[in-house]
Amino acid sequence: MTKNDMVIEIAKKTKLRQIDIKRVVQETLDGIIEVLVTEGRIELRNFGVFEVRERRPRKARNPRTGKEVDVAAKRVATFKPGKMMEERIAAIDKPFSWEQQAAPSTRPAIRPAAGSAPADSASSSSAG
Repeated sequence: MTKNDMVIEIAKKTKLRQIDIKRVVQETLDGIIEVLVTEGRIELRNFGVFEVRERRPRKARNPRTGKEVDVAAKRVATFKPGKMMEERIAAIDKPFSWEQQAAPSTRPAIRPAAGSAPADSASSSSAG
């Protein structure tokens, strides 16, 4: 679901104009960001807690070259779901499957130009 999908659903339920709903949703999201920037934490009861945390610098490895690289310290936004959200998600009656979570590729297949050699099947397969 996208933000626009959510706006449409809220507009249907409330019978309010989508443009007004979109403005309220965007102002809410902007407000959350502003509080994180200025205060570093916002708690939304029954929903969860957003918090800014600092990650320490670390060593990592470039997966292509295997070369060790330094990763600088940085601030990241974290989210811890509230009790109500955790309970609702835990109560979902469908079994979880990673395969179901993978979104199908929406990219169109790339076809070789007329007169060009066909692509090698191993290199043309899409990982998604």
